[in-house]
Amino acid sequence: MTHPGHRWARRALSVVAISALASCNILPQAGPTKRQIYSGSVQKQGDSFIVSVNDRVTRATAVTPALGFSDAFKNAGILPSDIIQNGDTLSLRVWENVEDGLLAVEGATQTELAQIVVDGTGFIFVPYAGRIKAAGNTTEAIRRIITERLQDQTPDPQVEVVREAGDGATVTIAGEAAGAGIYPIERPTRTLAAMIAQSGGATVNQEIARITVVRGHMTGTIWYEDLFENPSLDIPLRPGDKILIEGNERFFTTLGATAQTRVPFETQNLSALEAIAQVGGLQANAADPTGVFVLRNESDVVSNSVLGRSDLVGPQRLIYVLDLTQPNGLFLARDFVIRDGDTIYVTEAPYTQFTKIISSLTGAAGSVNSLASVTGN
Repeated sequence: MTHPGHRWARRALSVVAISALASCNILPQAGPTKRQIYSGSVQKQGDSFIVSVNDRVTRATAVTPALGFSDAFKNAGILPSDIIQNGDTLSLRVWENVEDGLLAVEGATQTELAQIVVDGTGFIFVPYAGRIKAAGNTTEAIRRIITERLQDQTPDPQVEVVREAGDGATVTIAGEAAGAGIYPIERPTRTLAAMIAQSGGATVNQEIARITVVRGHMTGTIWYEDLFENPSLDIPLRPGDKILIEGNERFFTTLGATAQTRVPFETQNLSALEAIAQVGGLQANAADPTGVFVLRNESDVVSNSVLGRSDLVGPQRLIYVLDLTQPNGLFLARDFVIRDGDTIYVTEAPYTQFTKIISSLTGAAGSVNSLASVTGN
């Protein structure tokens, strides 16, 4: 028979356990609750602005990096493929109409002068013709100059000038390219699209690949796909251009009652709905669809626009709230743009915490009974 005092002790211990567990301070959880997030808002002396997403907010936050080439890139004009540059390599072939010519070896009427490099001042040297200005001239102009200088020394010379691949009119292709390397600007490859095709194209997902062109102090970046869809982006190349093909480097993070991971972008533009779907959706037995939060450091321009203010200066911490249970909740999630570095946090449903409390209380009650047994009750 259980002593009345022992029954009182068991009830007292149960009350203590229930009070401690009900406070939720010792219950495991995937992250902060909605109430805890809201307690950190600026309205409650916190440092984050909490904004419910609506149509106006989706428009104000639909800011994506502007990619494209400046007019300086677009208006450069097609570079003549036969204009010689410093560092180019030329090959010459000279025919003389005599058996014992100036340049030919005994018994030959033809002389080949290979690998003549245009020096840093733009000149080449040809025996019996002297120093000739090559840079800025065409191969035809150089041919005429050499012919004129030789014809006073050998009868009716015939000259051929060929421009070869050298260090002059070349571009460098690097990054995620099938054939990274140095390529000469030739007649078929005088524009960006043709040169990239010559290198074999990108080795990464073309939908999210980007192309950056560096020319002196200028830099321009475009989406890989846009190059082949928009003719105005197929800019003329210039000697020394550096072309970098990059794969995707943008990520967002998901936490809470969904997959907890760092996720790369799979498309150029990504909505909140697509981002959630990309990680497998919300956890059906745990997630609160009224508490989907997007955490972001927002620029002061966008922050002022979203909040209807004009006094904010510098980046601001904004937490956007999506309620998927609202009549237009899914549409808003579809229209809300996720950006590089965003964190998507899904809170747990209230009943999940309630279940944890019940489970913990059940365990606590068992512990109380065990304690009572140990004390001989």
